[in-house]
Amino acid sequence: MIGRVTRLFRFSRTLDHDPDIDVWWTKQPDELRVIAQRWFRRLRECGDDVREALHDDQPTACVDNVAFAYVDAFTAHVNVGFFHGAQLDDPDGLLQGSGRFMRHVKLRPGDKIDQHALTRLIESAYRDIKQRLSLEPSA
Repeated sequence: MIGRVTRLFRFSRTLDHDPDIDVWWTKQPDELRVIAQRWFRRLRECGDDVREALHDDQPTACVDNVAFAYVDAFTAHVNVGFFHGAQLDDPDGLLQGSGRFMRHVKLRPGDKIDQHALTRLIESAYRDIKQRLSLEPSA
């Protein structure tokens, strides 16, 4: 999973449960909110060390204070994004994007999604960030 070491995206403040995210949900159309909440809940379930923050108006999941994934709602779809997605294994070809680091999965209401494949990507992103954290030199 880990290729060359990249800087980790850290937040100065994360919470076990960020109330700003609760407000964010109320601003989303019902059909998109349901999708976003479902997959953000799955991000939260990755481990006891998962914390969250609203960053750039996107509910973001972190391990401690290091971002690993987010959800975002657009006009007609939801993205589940991964901060180091370019280095994740994606045998099912769900990931989109061409950035140096980030990738996302686009979810549209009514479209069928391979739930198991997306769950594997989420779990992989979580394991990946934990491994990156374990490789950091101690301060």
